[in-house]
Amino acid sequence: MFGGNKQKQSKRNSDIDSLVGSQTRVRGDIYFNGGLHIDGVVEGNVIAEAEHSMLTTSERCRIEGDVRVHHIVLNGEVIGDVHALEHVELAANARVTGNVYYRVIEMMMGAEVNGSLIHVVDSKEEKSNRSEISENSSPEETLLPIASANK
Repeated sequence: MFGGNKQKQSKRNSDIDSLVGSQTRVRGDIYFNGGLHIDGVVEGNVIAEAEHSMLTTSERCRIEGDVRVHHIVLNGEVIGDVHALEHVELAANARVTGNVYYRVIEMMMGAEVNGSLIHVVDSKEEKSNRSEISENSSPEETLLPIASANK
């Protein structure tokens, strides 16, 4: 019952199509599909182009730019914002100087975020919640908080 799902997840997490080695410094943006593992330094943005793309980093990794992926396992440093459409895992050595936008997050003891953790709600869920609120509430109760309205 649970084993099949776990096998699919572990297969997805272990597929690495590209590697930035520990002695490598990349200047410029990286666009990737599939799996990318970074041990080195990236001076630019890291952007996943395909759905279900996965970024993993080691404790030696440093990214100086924004990260936009579906799934990320971060164990290094990001100086910039992290945008994960699905899942963020911040391992014990993870350090983010910027905001983390996430749908689902796991954070290990020792991980640091020097910025804000911002939960991103799927637009379908958000519309559903708004319609439920408006059906079951008075007009005064349907007002959104200022922070949500600015997004």
